[in-house]
Amino acid sequence: MVIIEKVRETARIIHASSKGSHDWEHTLRVYKLAVHIAKAEEAGLLVVKLASLLHDIARGEEDKSGGKIDHATAGARQAFGILKSLGVSDDTAARAVHCIETHRFRGGAKPLSKEAKVLFDADKLDSIGAVGIGRAFLFAGEVGAKLHNKRKDILGTKAYTEEDTAYREYMVKLRHVKSRMLTKTGKRLAVKRHKFMESFFCRLNSEVDGKI
Repeated sequence: MVIIEKVRETARIIHASSKGSHDWEHTLRVYKLAVHIAKAEEAGLLVVKLASLLHDIARGEEDKSGGKIDHATAGARQAFGILKSLGVSDDTAARAVHCIETHRFRGGAKPLSKEAKVLFDADKLDSIGAVGIGRAFLFAGEVGAKLHNKRKDILGTKAYTEEDTAYREYMVKLRHVKSRMLTKTGKRLAVKRHKFMESFFCRLNSEVDGKI
């Protein structure tokens, strides 16, 4: 479909300067996962494709603000303008915007539509498992965090600091992702990814302690 290709190219250009943890490759992985889940859950493919391609277009703004700007909210506003400029109907654009503004794990807005739940799950699946671990370390490097920190008070440390390690992300967010999945397909796909990630961080702690 022509509109999908136009949106894809628009998003690719926006992501040209994105940091590695939330770059164009992340968007493409989420897109593929979202399409897979949407087909299994019988969700609207057009809305899912548009939303997944545009879901992180404002991530750069959040990074530059040190987390003060919510990329889901900012991205939703930008996405609506992009979709309307490309001739997408008000209804389809609004449905895609809802998906984008509710896809964030730490966000306050909840995914209500089937399509929004699909995007939420697809984005979360890319944050766990082997690729999720890689992205967690990549993000830690981007904010200047140390390699590891297993302090007991790690949950009291702040994001975007040297304590914002991959393990902190695991403790704060990633270990909870499996239980937050919203679709039947997403829940099934999260099981193996969660187990692998859990095993990895357990071993990491042991190696840091010199036990392995």
